Amino acid sequence: INSSQIWVGLADDADYDDMVDLVRSTVDGYPGIDRSVQAYLRDTVSEVLTGERTPIVVRIYGQNRDILRDKAEDVRQALSGINGLVDLRTVGDVEEPQVRIKVDLEAASDASVKPGEVRRSAATVFSGLNVGFLFEDQKIFDVVVWSPPEARRSLSDLEDVLVERTDRHYVRLGDIANVDIMSVPAVIKHSGVAPYIDVVANVNGRDVGSVTEEVERRLQKVNFPLEYYPQILGEYIERKGVEKRILGVSIAALIGIFLLLQACFRSWRLALIGFLALPASAAGGVLAVLASGGVVSLGSIVGFLAVLGIAARNGILLITHYQHLEGQKGVPFNLDLVVRGARERFSPILASSTAIIAALLPIVFFGLIPGLEIVQPTAIVIIGGLVASTLVTLFVLPALYLVIGARADRQLDLGLVEA
Repeated sequence: INSSQIWVGLADDADYDDMVDLVRSTVDGYPGIDRSVQAYLRDTVSEVLTGERTPIVVRIYGQNRDILRDKAEDVRQALSGINGLVDLRTVGDVEEPQVRIKVDLEAASDASVKPGEVRRSAATVFSGLNVGFLFEDQKIFDVVVWSPPEARRSLSDLEDVLVERTDRHYVRLGDIANVDIMSVPAVIKHSGVAPYIDVVANVNGRDVGSVTEEVERRLQKVNFPLEYYPQILGEYIERKGVEKRILGVSIAALIGIFLLLQACFRSWRLALIGFLALPASAAGGVLAVLASGGVVSLGSIVGFLAVLGIAARNGILLITHYQHLEGQKGVPFNLDLVVRGARERFSPILASSTAIIAALLPIVFFGLIPGLEIVQPTAIVIIGGLVASTLVTLFVLPALYLVIGARADRQLDLGLVEA
């Protein structure tokens, strides 16, 4: 209600952060309006998650709207001093003036007027009364009785409306009812049967996670009446829930990868060696995230899953190549076998990793420009994980394979027992 959007395009050579700060400072120069500066993707994602176009949403539930407004103001004041929180405001409490007609039952009874007749007469004058239909050229038209515009310009005009009595005489509406103007909610937002009011804000200069945690601490100091409670919504809260689900899926995936490695090598020990490349690649992704600011997003999580698959593939290719050299080429197991296998797999592994990194580097260098908010964190994690997994695959796995191959039951594990 009474809102609009201004879309702003930026030149390719413009500094994104500086331009956003300039736009925000310009908008802040107009007092008396609720404003929000958002990028398109974050705006769209936030609205899907919470219904609001901001990354921080504190939703206050309760039945009485007056109490909700008071607690929303308390929450807004409690959050006003948080560093990095901008555009802090209350939404969901839009009101508009409305004419109220309250029948004086005693006066209406003395005047022999039915309350229903009061409502019908007032509705006829101000909003029209449907009295029938008109059929013409196979079309149906409503027939509505409505007063002329000059008869409904003010409350005085409404008070002068004549209401029919039971004896066919008339009485003024103002003599049997109180007519005034009151503010009523234009939009009542609710979840299920619980009305709510939102206190929303944007984040600038800090990561959303740290700001949300400080908002949680501030909310604990605000007292709420019985059956009134706040709920923090937004992309950070949604991300935490997704992270928990992804953690469970990741654990199941790691177990499945380990079992697949065992089925591939027919050896628990070789499966363990191939599996060791996975945490190394994950560690490389974590270091890349820390170097880029330390913020783990949904895009970063997707990058971790991609890196695990690449690391597992490289480990499988290296170990199966060792088995091929020893089992089919007849190369004896010794240091020369390990060095030869690593040297022959060096170029393919390095070439594939380099190609992937080269394709992702432009995304990293472009920064968090519109359209890359999710892709850039994914690229950062993949690059860090690839560097770590490549080094582990080419230098650590050969040494571990040499140690495992020194055991007496090596041939049994490799499935090379001669008949």
